[in-house]
Amino acid sequence: MADFMKVAKAKIDASASNLNALSQEIWSHPELNFNEHHAHEVLTDFLEKEGFNVERHFVLETAFRATFGSDNAGPNICVICEYDALPDIGHACGHNLIAECGVAAGLGIKAALEASGNKYGKVTVLGTPAEEGGGGKRLLIKANAFTGIAVAMMAHPYRYNVPRPIALSMTTVIIKFQGKASHASAAPWDGNNALDAAVMCYQAISNMRQQIKPTCRVHGIFTNGGAAPNIIPEEAELTYYLRAIDEGELSVLKRKVRACAEGAAKAAECQVEIRSPVSFANVITNTVLVVIYEKYARDLGFQWDEDPGMSAGSTDFGNASYVVPGIHPMFSITDTANNHMRAFTATAGSPEAQGPTLIQAKALAMTAIELMQPSGQDTLKKIQKEFKDTVSKLQMPE
Repeated sequence: MADFMKVAKAKIDASASNLNALSQEIWSHPELNFNEHHAHEVLTDFLEKEGFNVERHFVLETAFRATFGSDNAGPNICVICEYDALPDIGHACGHNLIAECGVAAGLGIKAALEASGNKYGKVTVLGTPAEEGGGGKRLLIKANAFTGIAVAMMAHPYRYNVPRPIALSMTTVIIKFQGKASHASAAPWDGNNALDAAVMCYQAISNMRQQIKPTCRVHGIFTNGGAAPNIIPEEAELTYYLRAIDEGELSVLKRKVRACAEGAAKAAECQVEIRSPVSFANVITNTVLVVIYEKYARDLGFQWDEDPGMSAGSTDFGNASYVVPGIHPMFSITDTANNHMRAFTATAGSPEAQGPTLIQAKALAMTAIELMQPSGQDTLKKIQKEFKDTVSKLQMPE
């Protein structure tokens, strides 16, 4: 097994310059969710040249699946790429590095499989668009894209080195109030003010924060407040993100927010429509799997930071972790900027980010190689048992 590990690391090292060029190409052309056409093209072209069987536009227009190996030879190990950017500030979440890391890990695993005579399993590099609010992985799950996969892994750039991050369940809630327009000066009594309903709803939710758990988050904005000051607003709208430690707690939070909205609508004599177009589940870190990853990351010189506490972020990888055992470690590329800041965008495209990214790729590849060995079958059974036992106790995502 040690020889296969060396082969994987050597392949990643030999590909470092090309991997950096790939990352830079994505970083230099930031694209928003479901519109990652350039990233899709350069990633699939790269993987095809490296000898993978590539399925472009897999399920979704900008998703892809690249595979190598045989289902009959052993477990199918999946490494995940993300590559969408944020509005205005580009790759401030470092998804260009996530894509690079996933591709690099795939190259290392493929090289080890080739060295073994292709007798130990299969690697899948899965391109998942629209993590930033679109929930691409949720759509891939619905299309059974994770069927047959033994474990799924990815690594995410961050401010700290955290192998077992806490990522919260999250849902978008859009609250739309419908009232009745009227002249605000000549006949205000003939109107029903939807903006008043929205303001009361916002205030009620703000007051409600006193009674929610410390692990919950509620944050929102007004997205429609009327057309003109002299018209009683007949429509008003709020958009909120609700987050909680798991799906069960999120259900409680959604019920509380709904009560605030319905109470405000009643008080203002308006109608209210509440919808949740996108939801992300909390991330379930598989303990058996992450211990293997931690061992190899440590061997490669990675040191874990003291627990920085709850990240309070959310990701659609959480939904994947409810259907397949997985890990989502986070690795530091800077100690001065948080994700979704312009400074993080600059760091994600810097030479300094390359070393940590390729270390993560090697750790993921070595984890996969260990699981693919005959001696890894017992470990895979333990991983599956933990996964089934954990998920059976949780409320499933909607």
